[in-house]
Amino acid sequence: MLENLIEHYGVGAVLMALGGLVGVFFGATAQHSRFCLRAATVEVAEGRLGPRLSIWLIAFSGAVMAVQLLIALGWLDVSESRQLATTGSISGAVIGGLMFGGGMVLARGCASRLLVLSATGNLRAIVTGLVLTLVAQSALRGALAPAREQLATLWLIPGGTARSLLEQIGVNAAMAAGIAAITLAGAFWHSRRQHVQISHALAALGVGLAVALGWLGTYTIAMNSFDVVPISSVTFTGPSTDTLMGLVNSTQLPLGFGVGLVPGVFVGAGVMAVITKEAKIQRFGPDSPMETYLIGAALMGFGSMLAGGCAVGAGMSGGAIFALTAWVAVGAMWIGAMLTHRLIRRPSFVTA
Repeated sequence: MLENLIEHYGVGAVLMALGGLVGVFFGATAQHSRFCLRAATVEVAEGRLGPRLSIWLIAFSGAVMAVQLLIALGWLDVSESRQLATTGSISGAVIGGLMFGGGMVLARGCASRLLVLSATGNLRAIVTGLVLTLVAQSALRGALAPAREQLATLWLIPGGTARSLLEQIGVNAAMAAGIAAITLAGAFWHSRRQHVQISHALAALGVGLAVALGWLGTYTIAMNSFDVVPISSVTFTGPSTDTLMGLVNSTQLPLGFGVGLVPGVFVGAGVMAVITKEAKIQRFGPDSPMETYLIGAALMGFGSMLAGGCAVGAGMSGGAIFALTAWVAVGAMWIGAMLTHRLIRRPSFVTA
């Protein structure tokens, strides 16, 4: 059936349809669960292991468990993915991750959270997301690209086994899935102690499963296509820049997974917000100065391109396949976010 769809509609259209379906699922579950890495890092920075941390842990461990289980069963092979097969940058992961983490605290959300909030009527998120996307495009192909390339080449790591964290520590996919399952159970237990609604916890698991669906779907299409199809999963900075630049510079968008993902997330989050009566217009105000959001957006835009992905692209999708640079990047995001939060909470900073 899949071969017939590819033959009839083309591989690009099928990938776009897959991206749309995964995006709707991700958007709906992310909106309902309040999935947000920034919120989790803020809790930890304040010395609390609260409900937002449990939501993030459920999503992350759910993604790792599902992806590694698919690999262990022989249904998925990610060895040729960009995050594992190509040369990576440790320096980019560290510096970019720190920048992204600090930026998401200032902007009150990472790239995925801004997209989800945009669908609920949050005008701050829309403006911040557009700036993030423009800076990311400049870092990828524009005026900021030379700086990004120079920072990325400070410490490179070859693709293959050197970039696989599981290969480095001698753990197979089945063992990784088992450890993730135990972590997931612990995260659910913690969510109950934090009085997280069961629907929110299950929606957080849905966020993780959306990442697994992205990997499985693109891999399945690649295996049934005569064209070379890069396998990938949920990520936002790259697809957002491609979609925006395509709309601005071309009358016809190149079809692919990312082109369907971004509008899919917007639709899924928007529908969920309407169903739960959470959609409302939110603007900049005295407690939400625009300049802080824009600085955060610029840091995230450049940082995500340097780190090889956003909090979901590197942190969740890359983390689920145990790409070494992805784990370094998400660790740096945590550090950057917690340091930034503690800095802006200092009285000397607030009164400056």
